[in-house]
Parts: sequence; C-alpha cells; structure tokens
Amino acid sequence: MIIIRHEDVETILTGREAELVDLVDHAYRLHDEGRTAVPHSAFLRFPESRRERIIALPAFVGDDEQVAGVKWVSSFPGNIGKGLPRAHAAIVLNSTETGRPEALIEGSLISAKRTAASAALAARVLLGGEFPRHLSLVGCGVINEEVLRFLTALRPHWPEVTLYDLDRERAAAFARRCAEIVPGTRVTVAADAAGALSAGTLISIATTVSEPHLDTAACRPGSLILHLSLRDLTPEAILAAQNVVDDPDHVCRELTSLHLAEQLSGDRRFVGASIGALLRAGGAYRRDPAKVTVFSPFGLGALDMVLARFVRAAARKEGRGLEIADFLPQSTDQERR
Repeated sequence: MIIIRHEDVETILTGREAELVDLVDHAYRLHDEGRTAVPHSAFLRFPESRRERIIALPAFVGDDEQVAGVKWVSSFPGNIGKGLPRAHAAIVLNSTETGRPEALIEGSLISAKRTAASAALAARVLLGGEFPRHLSLVGCGVINEEVLRFLTALRPHWPEVTLYDLDRERAAAFARRCAEIVPGTRVTVAADAAGALSAGTLISIATTVSEPHLDTAACRPGSLILHLSLRDLTPEAILAAQNVVDDPDHVCRELTSLHLAEQLSGDRRFVGASIGALLRAGGAYRRDPAKVTVFSPFGLGALDMVLARFVRAAARKEGRGLEIADFLPQSTDQERR
C-alpha cells in the first residue's frame, strides 16, 4: 500500500495542465467505447441538512493499464465560513487482479483538476479551438480557479475576465489571484450574475447552490456555458439550450438541472451529444449561433481513476508517498487452500 499526501499530489500535478487534459480526453474516449465501468454514484446525505453530502464514485478503466477504485468525496459548503475547503476527498485504488487495495491518495486536488480539465477540453472541442477574448467565471472558488488555469494552458492569454460571486470579498481575492495566473488580463467584478453572463460568450459556472437560480436571458446568442455545478440553471434554460453532457444516465440524477429538465419535458431529447462521442468523431458539433450551448459534466469516476493512476505512477517514480508493507493482512494457510 502506498499513501500519497495532498502535498505530494500538488507537487506532481502542478504545471501539468496540458497532460491532464489529454488524460481526461483519453478517459472520455474509453467511456464512449464501452471500456469503462462506472456505476451510479452513491450519495450520503444527512437528515438535518440537504446541502452537505458525501459521494462515492466507483469506477473501472479497461485500457492497457487497467485501474479500478473509488473516490469518496465530501461537499460541505459551510466549511468556507470556517476557513476550511468546501470539498475533501480520498481515492482508493484496487488491484484489478486480486481486488486488494494498493493506494490511498488524497483526492481533493485530483477531483478539482479533473473537473477543470474536462471543462477546458469541452471548451476546446465545442469552440472548435477558437477561443473568444472574454471569459466569465460565476463562483469564485477552487473549481473556477482551476478552470482559469486549465483554459490558460490552452489559450495563454485572456484579454478580459469577468467574475461574480455572492461574496464580494471572495470575488476581490479571486481577482488578485487571476492577476497571478494570467498576468496582464483585465479583470472585472460584476455587480450581479447577469452582468457576468452578458459580459462574454464563454462562461464557467461553479457554485455551491443546491437549487436552480439562473436563466440564460442575459447571455449573448452563441454563448457556451460550462455548467460545472449542475444545479445553477433552471430546467427551462436547459430545455431552451443545446446540451452536451459526459453521460446522460449519470447527469440526469439527484435533482440536477438536467434531471429537473427531464422531469419537466418527459424525456431526454434535449441532450444533443456526449463529449466522448464528439471526441471520437473528431470533435465536430454544429452549434446553433442563435442558441446558448451548455456543457454539463456529472464528473465520471473514470476520470478520477485515470488521474489517480497517473499520480501513483509519478509518486513511485519520484520517491514520493509512504509505502506500507504490512497494511494488509498476510495470506494464511487456510486462504491458500
């Protein structure tokens, strides 16, 4: 068993945005080919509050270096007011030959980076590689900071970035970090969400809301929304948009905006394509210039497994992590018979 701390994960993944986008691309293609096993996530909720949850995401990836395991990730929005991260995660990797657990990896950064990598990949595919001058970020937390970092790896300079967060101090602090990530960018803090939605045509939404609260009336025609938190847009806005997802069966669950849209419309015909199918088809997708396009990724566990495998391999190569030889029980004579 190897145990890999957050500090080691951060060292391994820092500055490797382009590689991680390629890994996520690989995972999406495998998923579309049917070479993954991704059971539905299990949500542990608490009777006294619907905001807090802990989610188990098991997955198997069946490429040449098979990997299987589970991510156990919590979301406690109240942590932000306590000076703690909203999300914490641990990833366990198991042997695909014996089932024995082989690695325990701190997973919060892997989770954030795979989300941002999927957003950047979708933006590249759905925009045909032609990024606009302006980026809007709704929600000034860890996820959108990573989104900015990953989008900047694909487009080195963003002339303009507009931010919005309910917490003005949080938005101001985020603006200062933007100046470090993308020097020379003109950063504006919008007065409201509509101001951010209308400012440009590429928008990333990553908040902690539990119920839809945004429509797309303020968006410019042809805008692309990276709907990462899955519960911001009203079902009516989803039904009026062109929709691309990672997996319809996963994203239309747990009262996401798309799940509510399915309940409202009675079917899933509003889902136009999956990102894996687009990648395998060469990325061609005809966007309607008069409509808003929305990318809503549930966040498949297969992505976490591929990145966790990458971290484990790098940790062993670089001599990082704590190897524990006697973590698991040793075989007995009875077990061998």
